[in-house]
Amino acid sequence: MFFTRKAEMLAPEQTLTGRTERHFALSERHRTLDAPVVTDEIPAGYEVAYFGLGCFWGAEEVFWQVPGVWSTSVGYAGGTTPNPSYEEVCSGMTNHTEAVRIVFDPSKVSYADLVKQFFEVHDPTQGYRQGNDVGTQYRSAIYWTTPEQEQVARELTKIYGDELHRRRLGDITTEIRPAADTPYFYAEDYHQQYLAKNPHGYRCHANTGVRFPATA
Repeated sequence: MFFTRKAEMLAPEQTLTGRTERHFALSERHRTLDAPVVTDEIPAGYEVAYFGLGCFWGAEEVFWQVPGVWSTSVGYAGGTTPNPSYEEVCSGMTNHTEAVRIVFDPSKVSYADLVKQFFEVHDPTQGYRQGNDVGTQYRSAIYWTTPEQEQVARELTKIYGDELHRRRLGDITTEIRPAADTPYFYAEDYHQQYLAKNPHGYRCHANTGVRFPATA
């Protein structure tokens, strides 16, 4: 049943049961940043952002290079099944999207700038796919952690959406939900900082080619 290409979300009662605990170990330190991978406790004044923008290998690489980002990890968000495996997520039977978790210093990089980067490096109009990657796990998503983040996310989504409409490039399909309602589960260790371990590995950067409007 694994690696089928699901084109629709499932009712919660149809998803896999999952597990009560994480079923694998994770490295303690980030491969490229001077920070831990698992960051349940974050430095005072820092914030957490969650984005889904297709294959999480390339997504994480984009964000760990942003000045002001303290740590990144990849995982599964927006679904129902607790503590899923990669194979289960790829089956479309968990309702998760591949996500990147970003811990950042808002005095060095704003949440708005992260959202703008998010929109520029993927195609938010493709629904359950990014480029040749097809399935519900590749959907575009923003999971906000504060009311201020929600406001910024919705305002910038409208601005970028209006620009795409002006260019006749389609409607934004990005899912915007509170992170509190969509628990994040860390992906297996071999996925963490995958492109630091495999510099010539797969990167999916399907995008519209449209820069965020300079007036925003």
